[in-house]
Amino acid sequence: MMLPLPTFRDPSLLERALTHRSYLNEHPELAIDDNERLEFLGDAVLDFVTGAWLYNRFPEMAEGRLTSLRAALVKAEALAKFAVQIGLNEHLRLGKGEADTGGRGRASMLADAFEAILGALYLDQGLDAVRDFLGQLLPEETERVLVGEGDRDAKSILQEWSQAERGITPRYRSVDEHGPDHAKTFNVEVRIGEEIVGRGDGPSKQAAAQAAARDALRRLNVI
Repeated sequence: MMLPLPTFRDPSLLERALTHRSYLNEHPELAIDDNERLEFLGDAVLDFVTGAWLYNRFPEMAEGRLTSLRAALVKAEALAKFAVQIGLNEHLRLGKGEADTGGRGRASMLADAFEAILGALYLDQGLDAVRDFLGQLLPEETERVLVGEGDRDAKSILQEWSQAERGITPRYRSVDEHGPDHAKTFNVEVRIGEEIVGRGDGPSKQAAAQAAARDALRRLNVI
């Protein structure tokens, strides 16, 4: 889904949001700031608006899952995708060297510029404008993440929950492995304190530990 850049009441804010420091290094005669301060502001606005949107969109979702889902939606890869959807890559003002080395397609560059746009939009029209703008982009990406389970790092979610709720870090133990050397299956259990809260199988100890963590999250009703 392609969308236009937001419309600004103060065009100078948009100009600043689109201006990378490499462009100003090559054009020192310009009396304008680069987009780094707007990026800082936009990062804070993005976290808040995305968190509030998820809170209202999924009223039954557990806190741990909301946290991981928000992290998936505000990471650089997702923001770079949003930037391309609004044509930001075509409008960025980059220095020649930065442009020639692929800056317009670099995820980190696009993500930073997208945050700068959000910061500028917040200054120009307030939080409601940012909320309306992001509301056009978040649903599709959220569905993609949920379908692909792109937000799930089960061990991290379980550790956050266990430390917050029980003050204990989960412990993982390999309890079995079977099959030929080229196709082994490992079985791992996870304990919180002395309680076995989950078990999982996988083709490696790491994969089995993730499966055990997912099993524990289901048993504990965290997700």
